[in-house]
Amino acid sequence: MDPFLPAAELARRIRERELSPVEAVETYLERIEKVNPKVNAYCLVLREEALKQAKEAERMLREGKKVGPLHGVPIAIKDLTPMRGVRTTFGSRLFENFVPSKDAVVVERLREAGAIPLGKTNTPEFGWMGNTVNALFGATRNPWNLERTAGGSSGGSAAAVAAGMAPFAEGSDGGGSIRIPSSACGVFGLKPTSGLVPMDLMVELGLGPFGHATPFMTHGPIARTVEDAALLLSVMVGFHEIDPFSVFPPEARYEEVEEGVKGLKMAYSPDLGYFEVDRKVRKTVEEAAWSFSELGAEVREINPRFPPGEEIEGAFQTLWVVAFSSVLGDLSPAEKEKLTPEVQALNELGKGISAVEYKRAEMVRGKVWLGMVELFREFDFLLTPTLATLPFPVDQLGPEEIEGRKINPLLGWILTYPFNLTGHPAASVPCGWVEGLPVGMQVVGRRFSERLLLRVCRSFEKLRPWHHRRPPLE
Repeated sequence: MDPFLPAAELARRIRERELSPVEAVETYLERIEKVNPKVNAYCLVLREEALKQAKEAERMLREGKKVGPLHGVPIAIKDLTPMRGVRTTFGSRLFENFVPSKDAVVVERLREAGAIPLGKTNTPEFGWMGNTVNALFGATRNPWNLERTAGGSSGGSAAAVAAGMAPFAEGSDGGGSIRIPSSACGVFGLKPTSGLVPMDLMVELGLGPFGHATPFMTHGPIARTVEDAALLLSVMVGFHEIDPFSVFPPEARYEEVEEGVKGLKMAYSPDLGYFEVDRKVRKTVEEAAWSFSELGAEVREINPRFPPGEEIEGAFQTLWVVAFSSVLGDLSPAEKEKLTPEVQALNELGKGISAVEYKRAEMVRGKVWLGMVELFREFDFLLTPTLATLPFPVDQLGPEEIEGRKINPLLGWILTYPFNLTGHPAASVPCGWVEGLPVGMQVVGRRFSERLLLRVCRSFEKLRPWHHRRPPLE
C-alpha cells in the first residue's frame, strides 16, 4: 500500500474491502519506523494498540457490521490533545507522566467514526510557539529540509502527514498552530470557525470551559488534500455541552467538496498592512492569489482596516500570557523548575499585566473584528501569505529580521494570529515551493463559511495541484 494514498480513497477502499485495516496500519507503522527517526514527528507510537484496533475493524467488516466514515483509517493525534489511557505530556516536563482518564471530545468522535490513532505527535511546551521543539522530545524537523523548522505548534502532525507517516492528522490552533506547520510542511490545514468543533483542552489544563476563547482556540484537520481535510472536519464538528461556545453546524455536510469560484470576490492583502514579508514568499503568494481570476473570481488588492500592527501584536500577546499565568501562576518552586526558561518568563510576564491592560487588549481585539466585518461586506474571502518567511533553521525561535527590518521572532512572521482574535475560519493552502521549501497561502472566510471555503481551496488545488509532491526522505 502507498502511504501517500489520499485518506478519502483509503477509507473507501477499506469500506469496500479492497484494503485491510491491518494492512493500512502496518504500512504506516513501517513508514514511521523508517522515517520518524529523521523527522521526529511522533513522540509516542501506539503500535500494539493500533494493530489490535485494526484487527477489530477487520472483524467488523468481515461480519458486515455497520461502520463509520473513517472505519479502519489511521490518524495521528497531537500531544496537546488528551487521550484516555495514553500518556499526554502537552510537551512539558510538568506533565511528563500524565495519563488522562478520558478522551477529548474530538478524539471521542474520531474513535466513534472508526479512526485508529497511530500515536501522539510532537508539540512545543503547551503549544506556546511556532517552532516544534521541547525539553522532553527535542525538535521536529521539516521533511523537505531536515535542518529547517516544521512550524508549530502542530508541527508533529503536519510533518507526519507531509512525510507519509499518517494519511491525515488532528491539530489545534490558538494563534496559527494548524496553519503555520501546514504552510511550512506543504500540506493543507484548516482552522475552523470557533465553536464549530468543541474544544475541551482548557478544561484538562485547568483554565475551564471558557479558557479557549481568549484568544479563540480550536481543533482542526491537517491533510494532504482538501477532500481529506473535509472528510476529517465532518467527523469533528457538532455541538457538545462541555464547550459553552459550541454550536450546531449551520451546514449539513462538509465531506462532499464541490468546485468553482466564479463570481466570488477575493481581497488579496500581501502583508495585512503591517507585516514585513520576504520578497520571494510575497511573489509566490501574489501569483497564487491572482490565479483565482483564471477561475472566474474577482481579485483586488486591499488591506483590512485594522488598528496599528504593534497594537494587534501586543493585544494578542497579552491575552496569551495571561492565559499561561492563569494555569501556571500557582505552581510550587519545584514544579516551576520543570518548565523551560521561556515558559517561566511568559508566566511571570502574564502575572504583571493589570486588569485594565487586559481590557484594553480586548478593545483592540474588537477593532480587528470590526475591520473584518467591514471587509466581508464587500468581499467573500481574504487571501494572504500564511507565513512571512520560508521555514527557518530548526534551532531558532523565529527570524529576527525580514528584508532587513527587525521583527518580533515570536509573532512577527506569522500572519495567522489576527484570525484567532476574531474566530474566522482560515486555511493554509500550499501554493508554491521556493528553494525546495513550501509556501502557504492563507484563505480566510466569513464565520461558518467552511463549506464555501473548502470549495475555494479545492478549486485552487485543482488548478495548481500539490499532493503529488513528496519530500526527499528516501
